[in-house]
Amino acid sequence: MSQTIAPRVRTLLLLLLAVTGALIAGSVPVSAHAALTASDPQQGTVVKEAPDQVSLTFSEGVAMSDGSVRVLDPKGKRVDTGKTSEQGTNTYSVKLHSGLPDGTFTVTYQVVSADSHPVSGAFTFSIGAPSTTSVSVSDQEAGGGVVGWLYGFARYLSYAGFILLVGGAAFVLACWQRGTGERSVQRLVVSGWLALTGATLAMLLLRGSYTGSGKVGDIFDLALLSDVLQTKTGAALVSRLLLLAAAALFIAVLFGAYEKREDDEERGDLTFGLAIGGFVVAAGLAATWAMAEHASAGIQTGIAMPVDVLHLLAVAVWLGGLSTLLVALFRAPSLEPSAVRRFSRLAFGSVAVLVATGIYQSWRQLGSWSALTGTSYGQLLLVKVGLVVVLVGIAWISRRWTAQLSQAPVAKAVKTSVSAPVKASAKSAAKASAATSEKEDPEDPEDPQSDGEGEGEKESTGTPVGGGDGKRATQLARQRAAVATAREKRLRDADPLRSGLRRSVLAEAGVAVVLLAVTTVLTSTEPGRTVEEAKAATAATSEKPGAALSLDLPFDTGGQDGKGIARVELDPARVGGNDMHVYVERSNGKAFDIPEVKVAFTLKEKDIGPLPVVPDRIATGHWTATGVQIPMAGNWEIAVTVRTSDIDQVTVDKNAQIG
Repeated sequence: MSQTIAPRVRTLLLLLLAVTGALIAGSVPVSAHAALTASDPQQGTVVKEAPDQVSLTFSEGVAMSDGSVRVLDPKGKRVDTGKTSEQGTNTYSVKLHSGLPDGTFTVTYQVVSADSHPVSGAFTFSIGAPSTTSVSVSDQEAGGGVVGWLYGFARYLSYAGFILLVGGAAFVLACWQRGTGERSVQRLVVSGWLALTGATLAMLLLRGSYTGSGKVGDIFDLALLSDVLQTKTGAALVSRLLLLAAAALFIAVLFGAYEKREDDEERGDLTFGLAIGGFVVAAGLAATWAMAEHASAGIQTGIAMPVDVLHLLAVAVWLGGLSTLLVALFRAPSLEPSAVRRFSRLAFGSVAVLVATGIYQSWRQLGSWSALTGTSYGQLLLVKVGLVVVLVGIAWISRRWTAQLSQAPVAKAVKTSVSAPVKASAKSAAKASAATSEKEDPEDPEDPQSDGEGEGEKESTGTPVGGGDGKRATQLARQRAAVATAREKRLRDADPLRSGLRRSVLAEAGVAVVLLAVTTVLTSTEPGRTVEEAKAATAATSEKPGAALSLDLPFDTGGQDGKGIARVELDPARVGGNDMHVYVERSNGKAFDIPEVKVAFTLKEKDIGPLPVVPDRIATGHWTATGVQIPMAGNWEIAVTVRTSDIDQVTVDKNAQIG
């Protein structure tokens, strides 16, 4: 039965990992955690005279180097000095050369937010009057592409490695100290260490390209690596590697010197020392995430970082211990019910810490109930909460199996879970076989008859007969050990209590893998609070006197890559002549290069219209028209027709008061 279950377990885990990889691959482009909330000149505006500088304001602090902001004229030539400076709270500027011509200018920026995620974007403004421009803005998000996918996978692998390393060690020390001698448990914990170490090294190499060009060829650029080492994220990754060296020593002691200790007092002292040292190393590893990601930016960072450390430790103890329990149930010769009961209590405490810290983190990252359902971060958080509820429900079922297992009759318990290890039975079989072979050994000095026969054999063949009998005795011992092992497995598999616990723990592990994937995606998604603040800042700007009327019209042409948003701006939105700008963006906020846009104005209550307007394309995703005549004030219907290919087209509309 166990031979049938094992392939199913492997197949299930591979399937879950594949789903996880797909989730991560889809999540990489949505990685910016700082949003552009204002600029001077504003997007799409027409200024009479050339400005001396361009300034950008973000929702949080960003890391900006020379060349992070570029300003290009209509011909694509750089007109900025390349030197950026901080002008105020979250506001940065770059100086412009003098004598700029009239026309449409493009501003591009690529920076790193305070929580370590790359942010990029572009907008246009015009001097004198709008014009066509040769600048083509790439629609690839910073941190996307192959490098972004690799970095995202390394992030997931680092979380998984941390969970297996910390959770496996905690399970052994706190719940099942005899597990230090089990090879399957040793392999699990060492695999966690290797995964975390390899992922950290990969992230260190990928970081420069991930936040910069996004080119695969830049992964091994030593100059970029040197720049990364001087950043907050680089320091966190290097600190993690140093702590992993200490973790390697911890593993060596745990599965080496600790296992060999037989004196109870010495073993108790070493257990205490390993617990203290292990907690320090585990907390330090968790702090390398807290000091460089969400918790290090935004409000209440002094509280958020310690809370984040506790949150990560609770996740590791719960899910890592669960993985170790699963391995023990399927691979270990025996597992005491007391160990399962101890882990059940430990997991309950971890879940309590997880819920408390999770509530605080959710409030801090969302800030409002509307962000819970109206932002990608909030929606993912709801998915995560749902998975946690499912996981807790399955854990409750596991607790029931554990209770029944601990209350089983002694005889049954001995056969199923408290039986002596198979190694002991193998050793007993080997000793019995050795004793039998000694009695039957023809070279036994106490048997003079056999001594003579042995000499005869030696003279005729040159090979001692005793050597052949010794090999047969060894083979017999191995066969008896194999039979004993098979018998132990049959007894364990025949126990419905242990089988039930196996199934429930396996289900927990499956949900846990998906939960870890969603958590990784969540850490790469812009927090709801940031999104809401950016929307509020944009709304405040659009409501200023004299500002353009701004309407967002989501569209979906139904074809491949057909979803986006058309933003119509009308200035000054009054009777008479108006300037109109249409910005077509993808769902991720990047400019959408489409072949055609048309706009029509209709005042149905006066039976006026539709009045068609065909704007001119002046940049990627930017269309404009001047002198758009609005004959009278009223509630006008503004219809936008978007064509994304030769056959994919859709018309969307929205009403707005003009005049």
